[in-house]
Formats: sequence, structure tokens, C-alpha cells
Amino acid sequence: MRTPSCHVTALTLCAGMFALPALAGPVEMPNRKPGLWEIKVSPGALMPAMTMQQCTDATTDKDMAASFSPMAKEMCARQDMQKTATGLVIDSTCTVGGVTSVSRTEINGDFNSAYTVKVSTKGDGNLPESVTMMDATWLGACKADQKAGDIVMPGGMKMNIKDLQAIKGMLPKQ
Repeated sequence: MRTPSCHVTALTLCAGMFALPALAGPVEMPNRKPGLWEIKVSPGALMPAMTMQQCTDATTDKDMAASFSPMAKEMCARQDMQKTATGLVIDSTCTVGGVTSVSRTEINGDFNSAYTVKVSTKGDGNLPESVTMMDATWLGACKADQKAGDIVMPGGMKMNIKDLQAIKGMLPKQ
């Protein structure tokens, strides 16, 4: 059985991993440099840290936005993105699996060599605030056996961003 903290964790990870290019609005999220990115996600005390790699090209971030932007709009009653002197800040209120959370996402970096993301989330009720850190580093060209959109998860599991329509169906319904 899933606990409310699992729902908040899932929302935080989705926001940190996938929503970056999807949260477009008056302020546009920059596209990442094409190539292989290593992304280290540290979700604090809720889950163990994990490292994944993603191969991108000129259209991958746009594909992610097209896939997740409608879902983010459906789940999130509020998404305010503003430029800051060092990057972007996104304030959101979202509901996943009946659990509403308020989050603040702070993004810094150049999207050519590295960027960092800090997502602070507070869920309904007595759930403690969680802080997820994400550090992304550009490694160079994608590996020979990779194609744009490939994500290699911990343990070697590989999926492609173009297949994420199936993942969207697995997320809890409101």
C-alpha cells in the first residue's frame, strides 16, 4: 500500500527529473546541450540517492515538454516560473493521488556543462518537508549504443523518453 509520503516522493522525483523542460510559460526553460548528461538525484531522507544518464539531442527536451506539460497542467493548480539573477525559480501547488503538495524549485547553471536543481516540497497534513537535490553534468557525446531520449537508470535499466506515455499511465490518478 502506498503511503502519502510515497505520493509526495513520486511527485518530487517527477518534478525534478522530468518537469524541467515541461514547465514552460511566460519564462522559457532553456534546452540542455545535446549529448550525454549524468544526473545525480538526492531525495533526502525519503529515498536513497540515485544516478542516471540521459542522452539528449536538439528535440529531446521539446519532446519531454510535449509529453509532460499537459500532465503537469492537469496535476498542478499553480505553476509560477520566474527568472532570477542566477537561474530560475518555480513555485507550484500540485495534487497526486489525492495528496496536495507545495513546492519551490530553484534551478541554477548554464545547461551547457552543468546545472543544479533544488526542489523543496511540503505535503498535506503532518508530512515533513522534503528537499530533493539534483546535480546534472554534461559528459560529452552519447555512447555508441545510445539514441536521443535514452535514460539509463540505476541498475542499468534503460528506457526512452519517447516511451514515457506508458509511464504517465502508471502515475496515481487524482
